[in-house]
Amino acid sequence: MKVSDILRVKGGTLFTVQADEPLSRAMNDMADKDIGSLLVMSQGTLVGMLTFREVIRQVVKNGGQVGQTRVQEAMDAQPQTCSSDNDIDEVRRMMLEHHARYMPIMDGAVLMGVISFYDVAKAVVESQDFENKMLKAYIRDWPDGSPQQAPGAPN
Repeated sequence: MKVSDILRVKGGTLFTVQADEPLSRAMNDMADKDIGSLLVMSQGTLVGMLTFREVIRQVVKNGGQVGQTRVQEAMDAQPQTCSSDNDIDEVRRMMLEHHARYMPIMDGAVLMGVISFYDVAKAVVESQDFENKMLKAYIRDWPDGSPQQAPGAPN
């Protein structure tokens, strides 16, 4: 399974913020939209990623206040990215290795979307469920003279 498969199901809605915007406005957007990340853009180019992790770090750094902090002061200026052609297993390993809960999808210089660790986990579980159903159907339809399903075994 590829990242493009997740994007196809998830859709292409992107939530963005400008680097020079107040962090408080970005926090309000995240809360209002119930999202955990914003893509930080400048002149149509991805320049960073703002997640609740960066927000919390900045608030702690500011002694519990947001104050006049700008997004660029809190954002991750070098977020881990992948392409829509990447395999899901590879992306899952990248996300685990870098403790990334969100990953922008870049095809060259074009931002295609963002996926979350939840999106990846959901896709893996759905793929495994499908594979399990297919294997159970194959076993159930085993040719005559071969081992049959044990009495009382689940279908």
